[in-house]
Amino acid sequence: MSSNFSLYIFCIVAIAVAIFFIKKVTSCLFKTIIFLILLAVLVYIAFTLGVL
Repeated sequence: MSSNFSLYIFCIVAIAVAIFFIKKVTSCLFKTIIFLILLAVLVYIAFTLGVL
């Protein structure tokens, strides 16, 4: 009985850790995507104004 309980606890901890890592990775991914979009807009504005 105790091995089933420890397996259940291990699965809950593993799921919690996986959710934590997924949130960290997606947060970083969204920041990267937003940065690239802003960079593209700035380059477009620079070319439109003739700066570059």
